[in-house]
Amino acid sequence: MAMGAHSTGASRRLPAEVDSFVGRRTELAEVARLLSRSRLVTLLGPGGVGKTRLALRAAADAGGSFADGLCLVELAQLREPLLLAQSVADALDIQDHSGRTPEKVLADYLVDRHLLLVLDNCEHLAEPCARLVEGLLRAAPRLKVLVTSRQPLTVLGEHVFVAAPMGAPDTDHLPGLRALKKYEAISLFEHRAAAVLPGFEVTEANATTVARLVAAVDGIPLAIELAASWLRVLTPEAMLSRLTDRSTLLDTEAAGERTARRTLREMMDWSYGLCSAREQLLWARVSVFSGGFDLEAAEVVCSGNGIPKSAVLALIAGLVDKSVLSRQESSGSVRFQLLETVREYGDDQLAPPAEQVRVQGRHRDYFKGLLDLMRDDWFGVDQVRWFNRMRTDHANLRAALEFCAAEPGEAAVGLEMVEESFQYWVALSSQSEALQWLERLLAIAGDAGAVRTRAMRAQAFLTIVQGNVTEVGPLLAALRERAERLGDEEQIAWATLYRGMVMGTESLGPAIQVFEEALALHQARNDPAAVAFTQVALAMVRSLAGEVERALAISQDVVSLTESRGETYLRSYATFAEALAAWMAGDRTTADALLRQAMQLKQPFRDRWGLALCVELTFWSAAQSGAHERAAHLLGILRGLQEGLGGTMRDSVPAMVEMHELFEAQVRTALGGRAYQAAVERGARLSPDQAIADLLRDEPAQVTDDPHHVQLTRRERQVADLISQGMSNKEVAASLVISLRTAENHVEHVLAKLGFTSRSQIAVWVSQQAAQPAGSPADKEA
Repeated sequence: MAMGAHSTGASRRLPAEVDSFVGRRTELAEVARLLSRSRLVTLLGPGGVGKTRLALRAAADAGGSFADGLCLVELAQLREPLLLAQSVADALDIQDHSGRTPEKVLADYLVDRHLLLVLDNCEHLAEPCARLVEGLLRAAPRLKVLVTSRQPLTVLGEHVFVAAPMGAPDTDHLPGLRALKKYEAISLFEHRAAAVLPGFEVTEANATTVARLVAAVDGIPLAIELAASWLRVLTPEAMLSRLTDRSTLLDTEAAGERTARRTLREMMDWSYGLCSAREQLLWARVSVFSGGFDLEAAEVVCSGNGIPKSAVLALIAGLVDKSVLSRQESSGSVRFQLLETVREYGDDQLAPPAEQVRVQGRHRDYFKGLLDLMRDDWFGVDQVRWFNRMRTDHANLRAALEFCAAEPGEAAVGLEMVEESFQYWVALSSQSEALQWLERLLAIAGDAGAVRTRAMRAQAFLTIVQGNVTEVGPLLAALRERAERLGDEEQIAWATLYRGMVMGTESLGPAIQVFEEALALHQARNDPAAVAFTQVALAMVRSLAGEVERALAISQDVVSLTESRGETYLRSYATFAEALAAWMAGDRTTADALLRQAMQLKQPFRDRWGLALCVELTFWSAAQSGAHERAAHLLGILRGLQEGLGGTMRDSVPAMVEMHELFEAQVRTALGGRAYQAAVERGARLSPDQAIADLLRDEPAQVTDDPHHVQLTRRERQVADLISQGMSNKEVAASLVISLRTAENHVEHVLAKLGFTSRSQIAVWVSQQAAQPAGSPADKEA
């Protein structure tokens, strides 16, 4: 695809600034200069010096220079190097269904993109970050990377900018008030102090004290903010007195030897010492959370052993007041978070090791409990709520699984967590990450009984969803053998269904028989969710095989069941299956309406793969109706979506490829090369959100009843030609070397698509097609 013609899903995804940005004009100008000349810029400095804020502001200022926008990847909470590339893919909103390595998917996705990638807090992953960045810069010539780290990546071409503390005045030679307030450190203190103590200003009366305060903490932004937070309870004079009494922060001899990191540590020691014993304990315990937490989580994980549950709320409020915790409100819910430097300090206080393991275990148990509840509620009205809740706590889920993988004897619990939440991983389109956890945990968990069997089932399904049908054979064989040996009827049923899914990539007829077998097994177990899932797969395969009426009935049954349960995700696929059956039956008006419903249902999940299916069928409908420019636009949207999936329809639903190629050729011929390419590129430029808005805003393509505009597949045209020669279904089957049942399905499909009721009408249509002059519209679409 031409450069600039792809989706801009990564565009300008930077967090909003919670506080005003103060100063740093000289630094911003230098970072901008480096970005204009270099493809890799690393902002270097100790924790608390303001690297992240500087990088985000520099990226925002440079955003207009990048056609494909900006993307921030926050790495502070990531501990597993194997998930680095996956985390970058997640930040770019790539929902990989291809089965390739995340590194390969990233390289292919970025190959022609003009984008600024911001990697924040890389120091603990310096080596894997260096390898990944080096590979991406080599693969994507228009990519630029801005890194924040406490150490350089040491990659060829890296330009390092050392982020220094803010300018602070010399306390032995203080200037006048007006000049003093121009110092960035003074300005930052004044801004933050006014936020906690409205009306606060640096005046002639307090200027000397404030100057000595910011000099005492070496102008380090985080230390200044921590100091300013104490103005709720201390005057600047009292604060300075405590700082001076506590340490040698103002000792000029020591100051020359002191590093910024030591200064910040001393500042946090001081701040920690001013907290109550319970606040100190909570500070240490909340450091176990990754990516934030809510009050309920803190009450469950951090209470006990010195902290009553009833005291947690007041203690959190105290830590928020002291700027240890930040408060964030979104969609009516409140979460709390620690800056990484503050979290690291709290983690250091979580001693002895047995206490650390105890708190980490409680953290794991809490999120294991959430997954238990989600599993029980998934096939119901709370499905979207659970999906959003677990997506918000995805970093905490990772941390809990990391504990299970690292702590002896806990791997089986980790396996259970991944297995019982694998529907969430699928809805999140994080199959690659789920598979990595399963492979890692299966390798160390031992037999683990029924949990291992269920985990093997999840592994097999995720592998199929990624399109790795060649790799799934041994997994399915092992699953089937184990399930039969243990008498696990549920997993036998799933293994049967998955075998049908693999067969469906090669031959629809045999796959249908296996799907029916799996359906009977699930029905015998009275498992509504499993039955509905199997029926959706069966309905899609029957439609593609031409068994339209049966497919329509099955999909409508699933829609009714899921509607009655208030379930959303599976209903979106059942609605798509109903649309596919309606389209195959020739009812494009109904199909278009159902596709819009399916896309609306998919919106809460950002289900790009399911959306691509809907766009594919919408493209067919537009092309068949003669709306060729709209069809090309839809084709562009589809290509943009597939770029973010790491694969195409050919990889995931091969049975739909022939129809796609047929309509694509028809649209290209009808529009001509230049108009076709322009329409495709317009669609491809849309982000997924823009594409959904475009699709839901657009009225369905005008349906034409003219059978000349109907497009048959190559096999259907062969069947129609043989029917025009007077052949029976049996003779058609013999001539084409296919089964009688398949021939009958093709005949029914031809009748439905042409809107005919008799074989004689097909014969007339074939003769009319043959009589069309070369170059006519009908000829072009044949």
